[in-house]
Amino acid sequence: MVILDSPYVSDYLQECLIQAEIPVIQSSSAKKLGLRTDINWISETKAIAAFKSDAETPLYTNSENAISWISKNLAFTDIPDKINLFKDKVRFRHLIRSLYPDYYFEEVLLADFDECAKKDLPYPLILKPAVGFFSLGVYKLNKSEDWAEVQSKVNEELTKGSLLYPPEVFNSSRFILEACIPGREFAIDAYFNKDGQAVILNITEHYFSSSEDLSDRLYQCRSEVFSELYDPFLLNLQAIGDLAGLKNFPVHVEVRLSPDQQIVPIEVNPMRFGGWCTTADLAGMSFGINPIEMFLKQEKPDWEEIFSRRNVKAYNLLLLNNSTGVDVSQIKGFNYDMLSARFKNVLEIRKIDFREHPIFGFLFVETDKDEEPVLQEVLKSDLKEYLL
Repeated sequence: MVILDSPYVSDYLQECLIQAEIPVIQSSSAKKLGLRTDINWISETKAIAAFKSDAETPLYTNSENAISWISKNLAFTDIPDKINLFKDKVRFRHLIRSLYPDYYFEEVLLADFDECAKKDLPYPLILKPAVGFFSLGVYKLNKSEDWAEVQSKVNEELTKGSLLYPPEVFNSSRFILEACIPGREFAIDAYFNKDGQAVILNITEHYFSSSEDLSDRLYQCRSEVFSELYDPFLLNLQAIGDLAGLKNFPVHVEVRLSPDQQIVPIEVNPMRFGGWCTTADLAGMSFGINPIEMFLKQEKPDWEEIFSRRNVKAYNLLLLNNSTGVDVSQIKGFNYDMLSARFKNVLEIRKIDFREHPIFGFLFVETDKDEEPVLQEVLKSDLKEYLL
């Protein structure tokens, strides 16, 4: 079954749930979302009873905001502990330490920043909340002198994060300081079936505008990536799943592929695929599959058949984060039409209230190779040109 929560449930997701007749838990949070009435609702009482009858019932959520409901109502299962194992980045690093014995990381508190600046550390390093989401509070440190500036930015950004997300999703009390992994970055939607076997449902390459960029602006699906990396990614996921003892468990995994072809996990996001209904919906638009239904029904994509139909185009997710530097009180709106007109085939435009969230929206586009320069321009843009 599925549990839905804020901040966003796409029309695409709702339609997929309805067409597949997937049970959706009618939580108090879900009732406030203004969802379609023809969703296959199941009461909280019946949902909890189903888990008491079978604690390994597959469960998916679109949002980590639902973790609080899971922790409260499914504490008799091992799901809350498995969630915490991955949400707590320090605990996760300890889990996989046997796979990466030379990888540097340590836990730090906000009060420790001054002392960290005095230590001899293996720069460059990445600092991020031990429990975080959406690149909030994530910074790169190249030298000891960077700590003062980072501390000022962290104080401001953590206040925003605490207002936007519950403590189970974003917590500013602890941080992880870890090695900066060079190489290409990828996001993988996958699940572990009832036998603990890993199943990959999507792979997207995450592009950055520069070595200092830590944003989530551009993700791209291409058949070439699957041909190149599907097998090694699957083996890596299986190793993590075996260490954690995962069964009937969906994940959104971010990894780096180093120049020497070593796969190093950045983080594993539990109980969901890409946040804000992104990469799972992109898989549907790209491949014609429903990743959530496949997880709940324990199915595997036939990638050979899929790519025999779709092996030329690239499918892109553009996250339009507010990188303008302009205070939202001074912004009248965002020119979605101007941006979408730059592409030949826009699959969907999703507009988000930028006064409530630090993003203008999402753009899903299908592109040919000759549109790569446009993608690169949008990737590097601060988006000021699209302000109204």
